[in-house]
Amino acid sequence: MNANDSIFQRALSKLLIEIFDGPPGREAFLLNPGDPGLLRQLDSVSAEAASTRPMPGKTTIAAHVDHVHYGLTLMNRWAAGEANPFAGADWNASWQRGTVNAQQWQKLRDNLRREVDSWRKHVAARTEWDDLTAAGALSSAAHTAYHLGAIRQILAGLEKSSAGA
Repeated sequence: MNANDSIFQRALSKLLIEIFDGPPGREAFLLNPGDPGLLRQLDSVSAEAASTRPMPGKTTIAAHVDHVHYGLTLMNRWAAGEANPFAGADWNASWQRGTVNAQQWQKLRDNLRREVDSWRKHVAARTEWDDLTAAGALSSAAHTAYHLGAIRQILAGLEKSSAGA
């Protein structure tokens, strides 16, 4: 691994830790220090809240989580050597899970954790990065950060509507 690849790998690993687990210590690049990150945030969300549309026609937290999970399964297949798992990807299908019961919600979060762990291991093990692999890997952090923000907006809307009810 050359020095640039090593720097990139460490920086990406830090971003993934921050997005999924919250910033370690006081070092924060995307989230505020003390933020729980996506996985702990989701643990605080009930299946009912995860299944509630913030407004008619809008998607649910469960759908966002299923979509992030699906994207990470593709990233893990790609990192494991599959030439182009994205070619046959059905992104629309990844948005179809709008509601979950408690058991389904737990399973979805467990499956997400498993894909997150696998993705972080792939990133930590990669010794060479080129333009395509670096951009693809960075997109996983950016894409997840976007969905974390969207989930938080849904939660804020749900809190506001329950406070006004």
